[in-house]
Amino acid sequence: MQQFWIAFISIMTLWPAAGKATPVKEQHEFYRISVYHFVNSSQEQVLDQYFEKAFLPFLHKNKFDRVGVFKPLANDTAADKKIYLFLQATTLEKLVSIDGLLAADGVYQEAAKDFAKASFDNAPFTRIETILLRSFRLTPKMALPVLSTPKSDHIYELRSYESPTESLYTSKVKMFNEGGEIAIFKRLKFNAVFYADVLSGSHMPNLMYMTSFDDLEARNSHWKSFSSDSDWKNLSSLPEYQHNVSHADVILMRAADYSDF
Repeated sequence: MQQFWIAFISIMTLWPAAGKATPVKEQHEFYRISVYHFVNSSQEQVLDQYFEKAFLPFLHKNKFDRVGVFKPLANDTAADKKIYLFLQATTLEKLVSIDGLLAADGVYQEAAKDFAKASFDNAPFTRIETILLRSFRLTPKMALPVLSTPKSDHIYELRSYESPTESLYTSKVKMFNEGGEIAIFKRLKFNAVFYADVLSGSHMPNLMYMTSFDDLEARNSHWKSFSSDSDWKNLSSLPEYQHNVSHADVILMRAADYSDF
């Protein structure tokens, strides 16, 4: 079944647009965001131990060297707490082959035994959701943030934009790329980590992107500049880009101490 989904998604990512006889080969990266839901500090401790001592060492050994682990600021008061784990790879196959590699790695199996063999009534999480993404054409590679404050101050902002129809989703993606929204973010120094289409997730059609800031004050200042920017005002007023976002989720996060960035 896993091989079927690898083949299916790979074909869909290369499918030519209507009216084009020959698809143009584009360069892309692929991302996997795993969201671990939990409810208490005991589960969080187990997850942190698992990520730091078992899963990240395994990933680094297998050439995943840009692993991000993030905790939303809202965890302090939320009943449904979350940890976001971000992976990057040059191929989709590498991302979906992880489970098979885990099963064959004895060092990982030993380091992860407390997590993997938790009892049904003492599970380390309530649910895991996984999102697969492909980088935008104009931002084919993720960028590690360049920030000047201590890591504990850094703010990562993950945004998910849903569209009411597939054609309006195409409009929003075009707004980012050809329309110039990415260029505005770059000019205003939003320190974007990635921009990507969601290939598989529970809120499609949608896109996701992540920006980063020195601290919360810098984040708020950047968005104030963005909202008043003349290029943004002109772009967002164009008729072709109206009503292309039906719902937006905004998640402010800090990186775990053991996160790669």
